[in-house]
Amino acid sequence: MKIKRVLISVTDKSGVVDFSKFLSKSGAEIFSTGGTLKALQAGGIPAKSISDVTNFPEILDGRVKTLHPAIFAGILARRDVKEHQEQLEKLKLSMFDMVVVNLYRFEETVASGAGLDEIVENIDIGGPSLIRAASKNYEGCAVVVDPSQYSEIVAELGRSGELGKPLLGKLAAAAFEKVAHYDVAISQFFNEKFVGGGPLRDSLMFSGRKSMEMRYGENPHQSAGYYGDFEKYFEKIHGKELSYNNLVDVDAAQRLLQEFSEPAAIIIKHTNPCGAAIASTIQEAYTRALKTDSKSAFGGIVAVNGKIDASLAAQLNEIFLEVLIAPEFSAEAIEILKKKKDRRLIISKKSLPNDVSVRSSCGGVLAQTVDDVVLNEKDIKVVTNKKPTEAELADMKFAYAVCKHVKSNAIVFAKDRMTLGSGAGQMSRVDSVKIARMKAAEAGLSLQGSVAASDAFFPFSDNVEEIAAAGATAIIQPGGSVRDADSIEAANRLNVSMVFTGIRHFKH
Repeated sequence: MKIKRVLISVTDKSGVVDFSKFLSKSGAEIFSTGGTLKALQAGGIPAKSISDVTNFPEILDGRVKTLHPAIFAGILARRDVKEHQEQLEKLKLSMFDMVVVNLYRFEETVASGAGLDEIVENIDIGGPSLIRAASKNYEGCAVVVDPSQYSEIVAELGRSGELGKPLLGKLAAAAFEKVAHYDVAISQFFNEKFVGGGPLRDSLMFSGRKSMEMRYGENPHQSAGYYGDFEKYFEKIHGKELSYNNLVDVDAAQRLLQEFSEPAAIIIKHTNPCGAAIASTIQEAYTRALKTDSKSAFGGIVAVNGKIDASLAAQLNEIFLEVLIAPEFSAEAIEILKKKKDRRLIISKKSLPNDVSVRSSCGGVLAQTVDDVVLNEKDIKVVTNKKPTEAELADMKFAYAVCKHVKSNAIVFAKDRMTLGSGAGQMSRVDSVKIARMKAAEAGLSLQGSVAASDAFFPFSDNVEEIAAAGATAIIQPGGSVRDADSIEAANRLNVSMVFTGIRHFKH
């Protein structure tokens, strides 16, 4: 299809003057609106006003300018339908061969914190209508919705003087995606503003553009991509591209880190924390977190909630780490850490949102709110004769926060707000206890006087017995088992304090 008559109306004017010059020099007649028309004419392009087609002025502050039969008939008429062409001829209307439109900046306006009136004014009406019309008639009217598409169109027109069906279809697909994304953003805003009901409404809508290419997924034979706005929360300042597994681990690390306001360090391996600690300084927190399981930390991800300076950078360089996450890196630290060219350095810009967690299941999608419950004093119920000390209580809160982020069945031993051993993802909870004990022993860490946290209740008292045998003096768990009395009896017999929270933290 040759391009003889074009309608151009864009909010994003980047590249539009050069693109229009190419079309004009190729013999295309260009019609435009408002600010776009002024920009094209200022660029020396003989563009005409859309009013020359409609014989009607733009009205209502520009709300109505392209919504007219003379425009939409010229876009929607099929070239291969005789009756359509006869009607156009009878009405003295001409077809458009191309529509170049991008939309009002609705999402950007919402993100700016603008008032409701300004947000509503940035809901585009004519733009989506033009895009949908041209996309429906894609074989007869090329539709262009993004400046990034200009170069491919120019290249094809330059080669053959016309656009082929494959590119026309590709442009239409991108156009429908653009409008769908736009409609989802508007719907979500209005639902949040006027309907409420939390994030899990009757219709789950998500529209994300692929913003990061993945070499592969969890394994090399799986393809993958990232859809979303990584740059809203993080900034990668060094290293090779992030992988699928890196992004999963970055999310896991940052979400656990967000549990703590004190200087903290988290080490993640395969989404599980293999080390976590709170201390008076970030470097001390990392040193203590690494002690938990330095072997598993190899090839892991480290996240801290304070500045990485040169001293900590030198220490981090002592082992192989895939990703380092911090809100700030000193200039000296960056120079030290950049010596390993592939390792990713990421600045955490803001907290990840506690909105909705989504996963595919059974040919559909499961959605749930994020497990963002924070343990409060009022949630804690002492159920044993022996009460925990203040130090034990502080350690139990810390261990329980970490345990929430360990795959079920999960057990975490801790002391002085440092993890000593973790057991993750076992079919039997008592096996998780045994693995946590084994990991602590491998690291040369004593569990004497430690506390233990469990993400869910103990089905049998053998869990309490195994924990007590390891040397722990206090246990925190949700409670709720039909055999709670057996666990309480075992704790009393073994002189271990135990508290129930009533809050389960399964993580599958």
